[in-house]
Amino acid sequence: MADWTAWIGRRITQQDVLTPAALARFRATIDSDATGDVAAQAIHWCLCLPDAPTATLGPDGHPLRADSPDSFMPPIPLPRRMWAASDVRFHAPIAAGAAIARTSMLAAIREKSGATGQLVFAEVEHETRADGVLAVSERQTIVFRAPAPTAAPAPTPVSTNAPDLSDWTWRRDLVPNEAMLFRYSALTFNSHRIHYDLPYARDEEGYRGLVVHGPLTATLLLDLAQRELGANALTAFTMRAQAPAFVGEPMHLVGRAKDGGWEMAAIGSDGRTIMAAEAKA
Repeated sequence: MADWTAWIGRRITQQDVLTPAALARFRATIDSDATGDVAAQAIHWCLCLPDAPTATLGPDGHPLRADSPDSFMPPIPLPRRMWAASDVRFHAPIAAGAAIARTSMLAAIREKSGATGQLVFAEVEHETRADGVLAVSERQTIVFRAPAPTAAPAPTPVSTNAPDLSDWTWRRDLVPNEAMLFRYSALTFNSHRIHYDLPYARDEEGYRGLVVHGPLTATLLLDLAQRELGANALTAFTMRAQAPAFVGEPMHLVGRAKDGGWEMAAIGSDGRTIMAAEAKA
């Protein structure tokens, strides 16, 4: 791999406005029963969106990475990428009508060899301000991976026996469908083809079905916390993606008290942990 140190410290600032219509569409996408002008604590992932022209998108639907002084992310030569983890701090609520500014800085890049080959981890620090007030700070980890094997994987059977979730005190069960993924892709202007193009997701990236967005799973966990604790109750939320979730497969969103906060998870119908998270008030 090349030396990416010249990219460390690069910044980009994006502007947006949280319109009442965008807030209403966000709530509709996750079937939230929230009302009022103050948004839930996942709305920042739907603001200050990428706006690369369609002609500049790569084969996977993500913007092409260029070796240019104007580029924020270096041209890492690994085609597959995923949102692996985030450490989020909530400082102030975001209300409809607020002017939003998000500054992002590339904080670190590191390489690692894993079971699936070479990996590159990019750490990005975000600060989101609403009407000039710091609302959300986040350190996000993005992982870049080598191409998938050319042969499409055989479908993995999903267990018909529901996992034992009796130790969890919070619980919401749902089955993500194509409409939910389409709506979330539209909300976030996310054109990654693994979320809507089944032949591509299966044959090019090696998944057994359409993949549920990582931020959507995290949003659903934050929505569970809001249902249990009330609006904007958290000061911190840390998550780590552990396995993909797929359209049509049941997902169990769960939580329980732990160490003065809450342990949360999204668990598949076969018992595997899709996402692990911790939250604090």
